Parts: sequence; structure tokens; C-alpha cells
Amino acid sequence: MVENDSVTEPRPVRTWLTDMDGVLVREEDPIPGAKEFIATLRETGIPFLVLTNNSIFTPRDLRVRLLRSSGIDVPEESIWTSALATAQFLDDQRPGGSAYVVGETGLTAAVHDIGYVMTDQDPDYVVLGETRTYSFEAITRAIRLINGGARFIATNPDPSGPSAQGMLPATGSVAALISTATGRAPYFIGKPNPLMMRSALNQLEAHSETTVMIGDRMDTDIISGLEAGMRTILVATGATERRDVGRFPYRPTKIVDSIADVVPLIEHLHLRADLPGDRS
Repeated sequence: MVENDSVTEPRPVRTWLTDMDGVLVREEDPIPGAKEFIATLRETGIPFLVLTNNSIFTPRDLRVRLLRSSGIDVPEESIWTSALATAQFLDDQRPGGSAYVVGETGLTAAVHDIGYVMTDQDPDYVVLGETRTYSFEAITRAIRLINGGARFIATNPDPSGPSAQGMLPATGSVAALISTATGRAPYFIGKPNPLMMRSALNQLEAHSETTVMIGDRMDTDIISGLEAGMRTILVATGATERRDVGRFPYRPTKIVDSIADVVPLIEHLHLRADLPGDRS
């Protein structure tokens, strides 16, 4: 066998994908090392995207929120949301279609920008996203349209999300309600669907073999990165704790305490293919 065969050996890392909540921020507080991680990527010119299943905000909104509350300066074009991935999916599947959208600005803007007509009269799709103001009227309308033949799409399967006041029901919970009423399961676009990762890679014109995905959840970030063919890093600052990793039938390439531990790896991995302490 030829040594360092490019088919079997990992390639140097040319692109980074990272989750946002639990990796860069906790609520709106920056996690130590997050500013330095983003700054290092920007200074070295290495392409990256910050991913989020949250479909409420536009990338512009998120950029301002990150900068004002956490001091983390992420360019608008470096933020990829489940709303953008959902809009891209709709545009690929049925260009110039129509949708009844239950969600906020991040989702409605993304769907509008691909040229879709938003209507409650015989739409091609019912698209469900996250919102802080789910209304019984909107949910009832969505149920009736799905029963009438509209295809059911949801931005992400997260059942709940954090807030300053405590846990809130999220897209997955409302999708379950609609599914119970209609007998129709939605197609979820966001993590853990690797489609979210593939759309991010396409956005950067990157290859999975030269990309690393960083996340704080084994059941969304890590599995979707793995299924998309990327190396993965789990940070122990979010949903999955180190002691819980062994419960899963798959493992990240590397586990670290926080995003601060990834900063020194950026230059190393850009020059070399090996991730120090693989499968730790």
C-alpha cells in the first residue's frame, strides 16, 4: 500500500463549520475562546460558517446580536441558518413555488428571497419554523392546508429551546402537534439532517474531506457532521457532557473542553491532516 494515500488518509483542513449555541455562546454570553476562534479564522482567511437551527433571525440580525451581546464579530455571509437551508431546498425542489409559512422574519425573508409566493390559498408547501408567537389560528390553518394536499416542511426538529425565563417549546414540538392532527410527518431540513451540512458545504464550495464540524450535541451536530463525511469535534460546554458520549453508537473525532482548545488546532490542521489526540 502506498504511504499517505490521498484516498485513505485525511486531508488538511481547509474549511470549518461550527454550531453557535453551546459552542460560541451560552444564551447571549460568549464562551471563553469564541472571540479568538472567529478572529483567528478571519485573520488567516480560512473559510468558515457558523450554523444554527434557529430560524427566527436573519443572518444580519444574528450578526448584530452576536456583536452587541457577546462581542463576537461574525460576518453576515458567514452565518448559515436552517431558514436559509430550507429556502435553498425549496428552490431546488420546486423553483418559483408557493408556501404558507409559520415563522418569523428569518424564515419569511429567506423564502421571499428565493422568489416564492407566500399564501394561505392552495400552497405547494406548509413551512414551519420557530417563533415566539405560535397562534392557534396559524396552526389550524397549517393543518387544514396539509390535509388539503400541501407538502409539510419544517426547518428543524428541536423540541425545545432556551430563554431567559426558561425552556420554550420549539419547532419540533409544534410539528408533532400538526403531525398528530394530520397524520403527516414533516421533512426536517436542519440538523441532524446532513442536508443542512451539505448545503453549508455547497455555500462555501468546500469538500467534506477537508472540513471539520464543531458542535456541542452528539445527536445533532456530531451525527450530521459524521453523516456528511466530515471530521467532528465535540465541545463540552453545551448539551452533551463527556460522561454521556459513551451512550451513543458513534463518536466524534475529538472531544475538547471548549472552543478555546480548538484555536491552536486551526493552524496545525491547515498544514497537517492529523487531529492530535484523535478519538479521545
